[in-house]
Amino acid sequence: MKAEKKIYRVKRANLNQQIYGILKEMIADQRFNPGSYINVEQLCQELEVSRTPIWEAIRRLEQEGIVTHTPHKGVCVRELTQDMALELYKVREALESLAARSGAPRATPEIIDKMKSLLAEQKKIIEQNDPVAYSRSDYEFHLLIYEACGNTLLKEILEGLRYKALPLAFRLMPYLDKFLKFHREILKAFRAKDGQSAEDVMRRHNQQMVEIIHATEWGHDQKTT
Repeated sequence: MKAEKKIYRVKRANLNQQIYGILKEMIADQRFNPGSYINVEQLCQELEVSRTPIWEAIRRLEQEGIVTHTPHKGVCVRELTQDMALELYKVREALESLAARSGAPRATPEIIDKMKSLLAEQKKIIEQNDPVAYSRSDYEFHLLIYEACGNTLLKEILEGLRYKALPLAFRLMPYLDKFLKFHREILKAFRAKDGQSAEDVMRRHNQQMVEIIHATEWGHDQKTT
């Protein structure tokens, strides 16, 4: 059973920030695939807003390397090259390993319980073969690690890296059982408050991604939406 399509609602307060958040959610939910173009006029109608907050959000997303805007062509969700993906996961390995090492000794019972619940959810999602739902659940699991580490700057950087990695998220269905195994090992380390073990598992988790990136065929086709 596939995840239900989200309905995106806009409140009038802090409109620019809301539109920015909604566009990021849409990209995360595979509303716009890597390489596809974003129809600004269609978004204006759907969200019932003017072009101004949408273009402001696009400008921020472009600064963050999530979309590209080419005059006379449009706004496109950025695709990763193999080199870009490898660079991304080398950085992510270092930062997530630090977060895991710092987070394990600090993990509260509430964080442990949420991790356990998410792993049960991920098992069902894998059985349902739903990459969008898995991407959401995976992010929530890693976010718990970032929250546990107690370093606000590190958490903000890692949250930003998530959106840069999204073009890879939907290539990973054949490997999700492996990732679930890593998540279970991370939970075990967090329960034991073992920072070294948590760091080691997180490194292996990211190194597995590097191996997948090396083994993946990289195309350059773009499609319009």
